[in-house]
Amino acid sequence: MILLFTDFGRDGPYLGQVRISIERHAPGMPVIDLVSDLTPFNPRAAAYLLASLADEIPPGSVLLGVVDPGVGTDTREPVVMRAADRWYVGPGNGLFSIVAQQQPPSQIWRVTWRPLKLSDSFHGRDLFAPVAAMLARGDEVPGEPADVAAIGPQDWPDDLAEIIYLDAFGNAMTGIRASTLDADDSLRVRGRDIAPARTFGEVAPGESFWYPNSCGLAEIAVNQGSAREHLGLSVGDCVAAPSRST
Repeated sequence: MILLFTDFGRDGPYLGQVRISIERHAPGMPVIDLVSDLTPFNPRAAAYLLASLADEIPPGSVLLGVVDPGVGTDTREPVVMRAADRWYVGPGNGLFSIVAQQQPPSQIWRVTWRPLKLSDSFHGRDLFAPVAAMLARGDEVPGEPADVAAIGPQDWPDDLAEIIYLDAFGNAMTGIRASTLDADDSLRVRGRDIAPARTFGEVAPGESFWYPNSCGLAEIAVNQGSAREHLGLSVGDCVAAPSRST
């Protein structure tokens, strides 16, 4: 199984082209769109969301991650990471760094294989998708062993006190694991204090609150409304809590 984790968006040909590439190299392989609307050009925010989803990835599966603003340049290397019996394929720009902090990888490789035709702007289709297909069908990693520095920055904090993702409902996921917060903590964002609740039904319609979401992250929401619109939230907005120093 291959899972796609990208900032390609739901419109346009890009997801379809990646799927075609996978089908060409691994016919019949199941492919699941895990997330396709990550914030464009922001591997750091995506890294925290990916770490929150990692335990849901079936062991033995391949996660194909593409948030790659440095595509076609030498600012990052194509990498493969093996962690907790799962494969990760993508750019070495930090996208897999938080997974590696929480689930230390058993091995990392620098991908040395290159296709005959490699677009300067679409390594997701031409390079990462074929490599993911190779691993999913049981081939050897087409690369050479590398140290952890190959996957990107190693100095990012365990939790990111920012908004990292806005979903279709306008709910705002933070990069803070809810387990690191006190149960009665309020979150402060854009000059407003947001009180905690366990469920949407515990607050009145139109009222904002934060809760531990199903991924284990602190998420800001509005009952029957959009936190993005109601609070004017954007990815990258800082979030503060009394029990945290950052």
